[in-house]
Amino acid sequence: MLSDTDLEQQSQQRLRELRPLLLNLHKALMEHERNTYEQTHGVIATRGEYFQLVLGHEWFNWLRPISQMIVRIDEQLNAKKPEEAESAETLLTAVQALLTPLEDGSTAEHRYAQAIQHSPEIALMHAQFLQILGQA
Repeated sequence: MLSDTDLEQQSQQRLRELRPLLLNLHKALMEHERNTYEQTHGVIATRGEYFQLVLGHEWFNWLRPISQMIVRIDEQLNAKKPEEAESAETLLTAVQALLTPLEDGSTAEHRYAQAIQHSPEIALMHAQFLQILGQA
């Protein structure tokens, strides 16, 4: 049986593996949402306009918790005093809850499910995500 310290170290390692995938997934989701937004509202003319939309438009709201999760993971992995940081297991559980695709779920769960259905790249990343979490 593994000790609490061993379990936390395993969870830390899974977070280290998950982080770059989460960054790439976030980037792919942002691009997917941009393309979908442009199909509905027209072309986004400039980077500045896109930046403003990402920060303030409700279309992109569901992606903000993913950005915040990346920051939380960075803080945990870079903590000078690990005992003061969130546990890695807690973060893994939170990531799992955040990236649950459900057609009949919340806006984020629904939009994530749609992105998986429409983008082979996002579907592959989701499969990798499940593999890291030991769910595949």
